Amino acid sequence: MTDTDVKDLLNEVRAQMKKAIEHFEYELSKIRAGRATTSILDGVNAEAYGALTPISQLANISILDARTISIQPWDGGLLHPIERGILMANIGLTPQNDGKVIRLNIPALTEERRKDLVKQAKVEAENCRVSLRSFRRDGNEKIKKYIKDGLPEDAGKQAETDIQNTLNDFSANVDKHLELKEKEIMTV
Repeated sequence: MTDTDVKDLLNEVRAQMKKAIEHFEYELSKIRAGRATTSILDGVNAEAYGALTPISQLANISILDARTISIQPWDGGLLHPIERGILMANIGLTPQNDGKVIRLNIPALTEERRKDLVKQAKVEAENCRVSLRSFRRDGNEKIKKYIKDGLPEDAGKQAETDIQNTLNDFSANVDKHLELKEKEIMTV
């Protein structure tokens, strides 16, 4: 085993942890904080031209004000399929169709609903932390194999320390994202 193998392993662990953070950020973006955001419609599809297509590819989506999203289809015949797609996605919003534009009004959140959303964000944070720890465990197991294959023990211990430090950095990042999302959700 060489130093290059250890560096490659550290880079691999770091890349996996980065992907876990990106997924966590994506999951947090889907949690509504009582404000209109186009990310609410990420993953919402509509039946168009014989295929399920993301709404973002069928219409211009814009924010009218803090509580209203406007969806203007490029093809007027897609109004009803988009409306049906929003209802089927079960995102908790009822579309209002005026014949040209669909509007989604984001209701104000109750205190109880805000607390539920914070709990949901905490669950996502814990899922991310579990992923990070599993990447650390996998990396440490590979280091142990490297030691058996001839890597000096002090180099192995240093690599394990580097992996732990990487985990600590990414865990702090999770805490920071969670804190920001909590503040966003609880702000009235």
